[in-house]
Amino acid sequence: MSTTFSTTPTTDRPWVHEMVIVHRAFRREFVLLPRLVREVPEGDVRRAATVARALHVVLGGLEMHHTGEDAVLWPRLLERAAPSTGLVETMQAQHDGVDEYAERVAPLLAAWAQAPTRAGGAELADLLDSFAAALFEHLDLEEREILPLCLRHLTAREWDGMADHGLEVMERSELPIIFGAVLEECTPQERRAMLGRLPLVPRTLLRTVGAWQYRRYVSRVRGG
Repeated sequence: MSTTFSTTPTTDRPWVHEMVIVHRAFRREFVLLPRLVREVPEGDVRRAATVARALHVVLGGLEMHHTGEDAVLWPRLLERAAPSTGLVETMQAQHDGVDEYAERVAPLLAAWAQAPTRAGGAELADLLDSFAAALFEHLDLEEREILPLCLRHLTAREWDGMADHGLEVMERSELPIIFGAVLEECTPQERRAMLGRLPLVPRTLLRTVGAWQYRRYVSRVRGG
């Protein structure tokens, strides 16, 4: 479970509650997607393609999130957060475990999307359930133990730099979907804070065209 952090960004300290918001989206999607996979009718290639694309977007968002942590978070905490370096190494090992699950999902997902069967869908969904369990354990530990270290050992600028590293692994066309997923369960205060951290042009696009794209996406993926 997460610790309570300030929901209001400041310029002098990392806004670590931002990560709690992002994790919320991953928790929701990794519960939803195995169910959607299991519900695809035998042989329904069109529906399987829609669900497979949704899973691809979520996996891409997770890779983006972890890339930023690998580049910024772990090196700085290993350097500055003694005697908690063992905890940081545990987090790195959990990232490796998550990567292994993603690698195992890829061939099952590709095969199932091309020829969706009940058996193939069940195998993929079971693997996603195991993936989710490992991921949630990681997210819980990160919120409970790592975010307080970030408050003590990282600057606000370093924290904000994580997003720049993550963006390089994400398809730009998918960013409105990822951001929409993050905003979906935000409180009004959290939503204002998240959007307020963006430059004017992308903030305006996400509020208008991006919001419309995300509504279409949700309707297509969850509406069956």
